[in-house]
Amino acid sequence: MNDAVLSTTQLRPFDTRRAVNLAVTTWFGIAAIGHGIFFAYILAVFYPPIAQSGLYGLQGLHLPAGFREGDTLGNLAAVAHVLLAAIVIGGGPLQLIPNLRRHVPSFHRWLGRSYLLAAVITGVGGLYMTWTRHTVGNLVSQVSISIDGVLILVFAFLALRAAMAGRFAEHRRWALRLFMVASAVWFFRVTLMGWAMLTGGWGVDWESFTGPFLYALGVGQYLVPLAMLQWYFHCQKREAGHRAQLAFISTLVPLTVFMAIGIFAATMGMWLPRM
Repeated sequence: MNDAVLSTTQLRPFDTRRAVNLAVTTWFGIAAIGHGIFFAYILAVFYPPIAQSGLYGLQGLHLPAGFREGDTLGNLAAVAHVLLAAIVIGGGPLQLIPNLRRHVPSFHRWLGRSYLLAAVITGVGGLYMTWTRHTVGNLVSQVSISIDGVLILVFAFLALRAAMAGRFAEHRRWALRLFMVASAVWFFRVTLMGWAMLTGGWGVDWESFTGPFLYALGVGQYLVPLAMLQWYFHCQKREAGHRAQLAFISTLVPLTVFMAIGIFAATMGMWLPRM
């Protein structure tokens, strides 16, 4: 009997679907911690001077698109971008927690509306500042950032339309895509600092903030998360094979490790010293 049980256990196939969910849950947990640290940084560094001095509070802050004398509209866009970023960065992970969605649906709905509005305003403001202030990088940087801004607006519209039509499974997919592109600013910082920590900043000209790695990161900050998300959607389908699921896990695990390194590097090198 024991031999039969042992034989059955040994022959039991590896549950790749469960492994996919575990890998995704681990990724989300680490990403949520990273978002939480960045959220605390935004509240601690940007909110107090703006609350005290209004638009002039932008002066002295570590912002490429900070206060500019006489540019009222640009300064308003910069303040709105910074203040609403707290909702996008802090509220995004909360929207994706299933228990909150199931047990506190009213909170989920109101936070979702606030998140959607904040993402749209920051997207529009980001596009405006990118093309009127010429903050960092060059034309390649401006185009890549602008693509992310456009994707934020498109995904927000599609998520809202699906929710209003009662197509909640479709709404969830568009909302997840919106989370990925709205968090691109976080992915950018974490990836850049992780890369700098591991390679010393190969492919980055820090003075002009250009270089081949930055060009790749400019589009990779949203294309890679979107591609992994789409792959995850495929792995959830019944027809998804074990090989596709194993390939997904084998890709996500090292990306998660690199993300954790980037979170540590960004926290110790950028966020914590300024808090």
